[in-house]
Amino acid sequence: MKRKVKKWTEDFGLFIVVVILLMSLWEWVVHKGLIPPFILPAPSSIWKALIDNWQLLIQVHFPVTLEEVLIGFGLSIVGGTIMGVGMHFSRALEKILYPFLVISQTVPLIAISPIFIMWFGYTIWSKIAVTILTAFFPIVVSTYDGLKSGGTEYQELLKTMGATRWDTFKKIQVPLALPAFMSGLKMSVVYCVVGATIGEWLGASEGLGYFSRRTSGNLQADALFASIFLLSLMGIILFLFIGLVEKVFMKKKYRF
Repeated sequence: MKRKVKKWTEDFGLFIVVVILLMSLWEWVVHKGLIPPFILPAPSSIWKALIDNWQLLIQVHFPVTLEEVLIGFGLSIVGGTIMGVGMHFSRALEKILYPFLVISQTVPLIAISPIFIMWFGYTIWSKIAVTILTAFFPIVVSTYDGLKSGGTEYQELLKTMGATRWDTFKKIQVPLALPAFMSGLKMSVVYCVVGATIGEWLGASEGLGYFSRRTSGNLQADALFASIFLLSLMGIILFLFIGLVEKVFMKKKYRF
C-alpha cells in the first residue's frame, strides 16, 4: 500500500502542486480586479455555479452529451477498425479510401455540421454524425499503420512454417498493432467529446454544448466555465478508461 502511494505521489504529485498554485494565482488575480470576472471568473465562482446548476447539468445535459459521445465512439471503433483492416488487406481499397479519409479531415466541422443537421434534423443523430467524423480518422489510421509496421522477421518465420496470411495476421500483426490501435482510441475518445460539443453548439436543445452556448449568450461566464469543466472531466475519465483497457490488453501474452 505504501509503495502504491509513493508511486502515485511520484507520478502526480508535481502536477497537483502546479494545479494548486495556478488555481491560487487565478483566484488572486480575479479578486484583485486585474481581470474582470465576466471574462474570466474565479475558480470559487465556477465551483459555486457548478453547485447551483448541479441538478440541471448532471441530470439533464451531461447524460445527453455522454450518450452522443459513447454511441459515436462505438460506431467509430467498429467502422474505423473494419476500414483499417480492409485497407491493410487490399491495396486497391487503400488507394480508393485513403484520399477520402484525408479530405474528410480538411473540411472544418463548423462548416459541415449544418449539413448533418439538414440531413438528420435536430435529433441525436446529427450530433453523432459530427462525433463520428471527428473520431473516425485516428482509429482508421492507427489500425492501418499498426498492422503495417514491424514483425517482418516473425512473418517470414511463420511463412517458412507454412502459415497462411490469416495466421500471420492473427498471431503477429494484430498483437504488434495493439499499441498503435490503443493510442488511436485514446485520441479518438477525446475527439468525440469535442465533436459532440460542436454538434450541440450548432443545433440542440439539450447537452453540455447547448448549455455552454446558452450561458455564453447570456454572459454567464461562471456557468459557462462550469460546463466546460464537466466536458473536460468527461474527456479525462474516458481517456483514463481507455488507458486502463490498454494495460489489460498489453498484459495479455501472445504466443506466436
